[in-house]
Amino acid sequence: MITIDLTMFIQIVNMLLLIVVLNAVLYKPIRSILEERQKKIGGLDEGIDQFKKNTVLRLDEFAQKMKDARIRAKKEYEAAKNAALAESTEKLTGIRKEIDAQKAGQLVEIEKEFAAARSELQGQVAGFASEMAGKVLGRAL
Repeated sequence: MITIDLTMFIQIVNMLLLIVVLNAVLYKPIRSILEERQKKIGGLDEGIDQFKKNTVLRLDEFAQKMKDARIRAKKEYEAAKNAALAESTEKLTGIRKEIDAQKAGQLVEIEKEFAAARSELQGQVAGFASEMAGKVLGRAL
C-alpha cells in the first residue's frame, strides 16, 4: 500500500530535480544539435535546389549554344558549298571557252586544208578526166 510520508515528498522533489537536471544537461543540448542539423539540412536542400536550377539553366544554355553552332556551321557549309560551286562553274566556263576556241581554230585549219586539197585537186581534174577517158576508151586521148 501507498503511504504518504516524508519519503514520498523526497521522491517527488528528487523527480523534479532529475527532470530539471536532465533537461539542462541532456535534452537541451540534444535539441540544439537536432535544430542545427535541421538547419544544415535545410541549407543543403536550398543548395541542392539552387544547383538543380543552375543545372537546368546551364543545360538550356548549352542546348541554345549547340543550336546556334549548328546553324552557324550550316551557314558556313552552305557558303563554302556555294563558293565551290561558283568556282567550279567559273572553271568549267573557262575550259569550255578554251575548248570552243581550240575547236574553232581546228575547224579553220581543216577548212584551209580542205580548200588547199580542193584547189590542188581542181588543178588535176583535167588530167584525171583525160586519164579516165583513156582507160574507158582503152586508148590515149
